[in-house]
Amino acid sequence: MLTQINLFKAVVSTQSTGDKKEAKEAAKEEALANAEKCGFTKRVITKGKTHMKPEKGSVVAVWYTGKLEDGTIFDSNVENARKKDRKALKFKVGTGLVIRGWDEALLTMCYGEKAEINIDPDWAYGKKGMPSAGIQPNTRLIFEVELECPVNIGV
Repeated sequence: MLTQINLFKAVVSTQSTGDKKEAKEAAKEEALANAEKCGFTKRVITKGKTHMKPEKGSVVAVWYTGKLEDGTIFDSNVENARKKDRKALKFKVGTGLVIRGWDEALLTMCYGEKAEINIDPDWAYGKKGMPSAGIQPNTRLIFEVELECPVNIGV
């Protein structure tokens, strides 16, 4: 009697090479489609000090610089860090208090990680933009973000 695993192996081994290639191509296309649904890309600049990541609803502390595609800085708390009262931005991640691109990207970061996050317009300020900050409608945003380690992690 075949177990489920052996049955699966038997079915897979009987597939022709063409079927395997088709399945592989279909998997690639599905991965691409899923990637297109994600409204941000992330490039790690500095690895985190731990492999722990924030959970939805946890309070995070973030240092950031926001830029437009032409390099214009529209917001930063790093620039303000030179002042005496420097403070990281603190908020509950994954709860809609910030743009969706931040909420989703920060949940993928390890504590202590520094990354460049490119956010699609739909996951930023969308069709309305934020003209008061110099962000026009349908603008892609680029953030350099550092996720601070919470004191209680002990790294």
